[in-house]
Amino acid sequence: MKKQFSRYWNSSKQPRKQRKFRATAPKHIKQKMLSSHLSHELRKRYFRRSFQIRKGDNVKIMSGENKGKSGKIEVVDTKRGRVAIEGIQRTKKEGSKVNLFFNPSKLMVLELNLDDKKRLNSIKKENKVLENKSEVKK
Repeated sequence: MKKQFSRYWNSSKQPRKQRKFRATAPKHIKQKMLSSHLSHELRKRYFRRSFQIRKGDNVKIMSGENKGKSGKIEVVDTKRGRVAIEGIQRTKKEGSKVNLFFNPSKLMVLELNLDDKKRLNSIKKENKVLENKSEVKK
């Protein structure tokens, strides 16, 4: 693997190369790596297993110390690949509160933020394609 990021690199069994791919990826590709599973209701509605996380999505924490808690996404840090959830903070020794950041793979999306027109259009396009495929099979 080269020193710089390469879009044409396929895969490797070696973890160091996998880590390097993720670490040296540009932000527009790292954004695609930030996705979470959808709840069962959303899977049925959108015919997808996972979705990219965005600010304003309502999520539930699936593992860790805060398992079971839910809230809206407040901050998406594409550089570090982490997400902060509104209302979930920890208190430092001096008394100030700090956001806790989570890996998106440990979250489940309960409700999507559909304010973005691009996101709505992509969902509609995918649903149309899937409906056409299901009609052809019948």
